[in-house]
Amino acid sequence: MNCEWKDRRVTVKVPASTANLGPGFDTLGMALSLYSWIEMSAAEQTSFRFYGGHMEGLPQDKTNLIYQIAQIVFEEAGVSVPELDIAMYSDIPLARGLGSSATAIIGALAAANALIGSPLTEDRLFQIATKLEGHPDNVGASLFGGIVVSAWDGERAEYVRLVPPPKLETLVAIPSFQLSTSKARHALPAQLALADAVFNVGSSSLLVAAFATGRLDLIRHAMRDRIHQPYRAPLIPGMSAILEEAAEYGALGAALSGAGPTLIAFVEQGSPDSQRLERFLLETLGKEGIQAETLWLKPAEEGPVIQIEQVGQPSTFMDRIKGEV
Repeated sequence: MNCEWKDRRVTVKVPASTANLGPGFDTLGMALSLYSWIEMSAAEQTSFRFYGGHMEGLPQDKTNLIYQIAQIVFEEAGVSVPELDIAMYSDIPLARGLGSSATAIIGALAAANALIGSPLTEDRLFQIATKLEGHPDNVGASLFGGIVVSAWDGERAEYVRLVPPPKLETLVAIPSFQLSTSKARHALPAQLALADAVFNVGSSSLLVAAFATGRLDLIRHAMRDRIHQPYRAPLIPGMSAILEEAAEYGALGAALSGAGPTLIAFVEQGSPDSQRLERFLLETLGKEGIQAETLWLKPAEEGPVIQIEQVGQPSTFMDRIKGEV
């Protein structure tokens, strides 16, 4: 392999994601139009530059997740790149259920792979990401874009990508507090009733079919869940009311985004009830003393967008992503 990559600088833009979509626990994910950017190049000494308000507390040494994932790629490709210059900016809040860890994993994999000439296939990156994350829903959505239906047997992940219905939009309400995935998973029961499992299989199947055929009218019925949201609801005051009543305020359906605490509502583009729905989410959380930020996001149809240039260009990292942030 030639060493042209030693003078190469890679910038990767990666979309956030929402997982589960209600009933599709650990299997359904959708990319969203909220992004992180990672820049990577070989260096004489490893260094990190973090920008934006969501980077506090991240390690700035070789224990950093992005650095360690890059080394996985290099090792598998048989290349040695022990020192890296890494920069990152993110609009995705940490520990809010919008796939921040999955975005970092995919960004690191895609940047490291592109840096050395892309020797690893997209499927190989997906397998590595799934094993690192522990489930394929968020990483699949951030890697492939659109809606990703996936399954993982602990050894290999498979997926089908769906193009989101063109009139589909999302509204997310992001509470001001963090909720770790481990805490949210700890709330789940060790066993489920057969009736609840069957209910979710039906709901998840119907939801996939609704997305695939553009049947937005079915989303409300298909997003119902009995295996994780009822058990996580006590961790997020106001969540139960939002899931039960959002359709009355114009939502096609509503769900906990990933492990939460973010709540997501699906809306048909141009709905006259958009502002009413937004007020309902904020007021319902506000009654519980929870401050929240709302964002209108579209499904992101692309996975990582990669730019490659030669080291030594006069512009800075923030200059290069200006206009998108």
